[in-house]
Amino acid sequence: MGVAAAYPGTPSSEIVESLMQVRDLLGIYVEWSVNEKVAFEVAYAAAISGVRSLVAMKHVGLNVASDPLMSSAYTGVKEGFVIVSADDPSMWSSQNEQDNRFYGLHAYIPVFEPSSPAEAKELTKYSYGFSSQFKHPVILRITTRISHTRAVVDLGEVGKPKTKGVFIKEPRYVLIPTNARRNKLELVEKINRMVKELSKSPFNKVEGSGGLAVIASGIAYLYVKEALEKLKLGSEVTLIKLSTVYPIPKYLLIDALKDVKKVLVVEEVDPFVEILVRGLVSEEGLNVEIYGKNYLGYPFELTVERVYKALSRFLNIDTALRSEEGSKRDLRAELPQRPPTLCPGCPYRPLFYAVKMFAIRNKLNLVAAGDIGCYSLGYNPPFNLQDIIIEMGGGLGVANGLAKVVENTIITFIGDSTFFHAGIPPLINAFVNRSPQIVVILDNEVTAMTGHQPSPSSRFKDRAYVPIENVVKGIGIRFVKVVDPFNIRRVMNVLSSALEHVRKYKEPAVIVARRRCALEVMRDLGRLSLTAPSYIIDPHKCIACGLCYNWFSCPAIVPGSEGKALIDPELCVGCGACVNVCPVDAIKPSKPYDKESIEKYWF
Repeated sequence: MGVAAAYPGTPSSEIVESLMQVRDLLGIYVEWSVNEKVAFEVAYAAAISGVRSLVAMKHVGLNVASDPLMSSAYTGVKEGFVIVSADDPSMWSSQNEQDNRFYGLHAYIPVFEPSSPAEAKELTKYSYGFSSQFKHPVILRITTRISHTRAVVDLGEVGKPKTKGVFIKEPRYVLIPTNARRNKLELVEKINRMVKELSKSPFNKVEGSGGLAVIASGIAYLYVKEALEKLKLGSEVTLIKLSTVYPIPKYLLIDALKDVKKVLVVEEVDPFVEILVRGLVSEEGLNVEIYGKNYLGYPFELTVERVYKALSRFLNIDTALRSEEGSKRDLRAELPQRPPTLCPGCPYRPLFYAVKMFAIRNKLNLVAAGDIGCYSLGYNPPFNLQDIIIEMGGGLGVANGLAKVVENTIITFIGDSTFFHAGIPPLINAFVNRSPQIVVILDNEVTAMTGHQPSPSSRFKDRAYVPIENVVKGIGIRFVKVVDPFNIRRVMNVLSSALEHVRKYKEPAVIVARRRCALEVMRDLGRLSLTAPSYIIDPHKCIACGLCYNWFSCPAIVPGSEGKALIDPELCVGCGACVNVCPVDAIKPSKPYDKESIEKYWF
């Protein structure tokens, strides 16, 4: 592989993070792209020029890249092109748990699904070979448990990658209708050839024999193996492991199911394999009863326990007899609630506090259109400032519509990375169609939530820097102000001016709230052996009003005796934002320090 591109998103971020660490050693090109569509196009360009490439994204990212995805199947590629889709069953870090295997069926692109980290590596190698052989993209569908599992993986010898290619002009790459029709005929024929090849794939196998069979794909295969061991069953059941799920290995399955009476399909999220197997059984006239999601249930990721119960039902085994072997102990205990919260020192906290106080003082009936990022936590108390979150860039787009149909004051929150990813088109739309809304762009100069990958607003040495306000002014928006979110009084004054502008001119007003992510600042200070002292509460001045711990809600500040505030020095990062909240000036540094020498690292 000579080229890799991605936009970060859990659980896919670590793929390109790891490649970034070895790019110089291997001499390969690796980039964080502005969004998944662009990342796809970068990797696709390499593949049609004869350089093996990879693009990685979380499942919802493939929605963003779906336009070039569909077209890439029509054009094909010259060398191996692997599209890693990291799905998120149970939505641990996502807004949905869509099953991206259906994209393969929809786009005529093969889908491979590893069952373990070791197989993920081997199946990636196989994917490149298969893609090169058929000159066609391949989707490698992994899930959260594959992405975040530690296991021993034998890398083997790492060859010298090809990093330069040649683009040869061909009509197939120009998808005007005449060429696209010709490509579609070739595409259908290519998929039919793939069926024969995948029926021989070493990553699909049949274990055991018997009149009852289980088909398992991906990590579900390991769950089935463990459940069968708990049930003390092995060779009595025919276990069919599938790692190439589309096109389905037709001839392997026909042979494996010819003497089978019933089959249970075990897979994560939607009944993708189940639907294909039902179609195959019907088409071939096989006398096989098929079970799947009706035994396993639809939502959320699988567990060994869920698979165990489904197998017990399928095999007509009384689970009560083997409950000690087959069920996990219930280890749940009464634990205090620990909802996710913004980090100490996060610049989003004082921004949300300022907006909340501004809305209360002006008796505004706000509707806050939010987005995907750390600032999604603004949904939680005490701020409650995210009323709509649907997808990257969705807040601005939805706000365009809300501003036209409701009487509320509309405010939109979007982060810097999300703004460049998908926020510019809806902001242009807001300007062109005169959408009266306050747009707050929270610029912490990094893609923080997924692990501090760079965004176009990051001032990193090896990347160009794009000031957000320049982009906004370039659109033509008249009201553009840059504020430090720690300066709460100024933020509220600018909010007042923005509201006045929106009401008077019936057009958007944009506020860019800029201060670096606290975690990035702490890392930089640590490298330089610099520290900011923690802050303390003067108990003689504190009036126990609760603003700092109830309304500002910094995790480092807690109520003490008689409601007076206390600051935990282990959590306090010395940002000083709370100083601007206290009405009686009861908060101060624990010791004198050169504030300017520290403050400059926050910008």
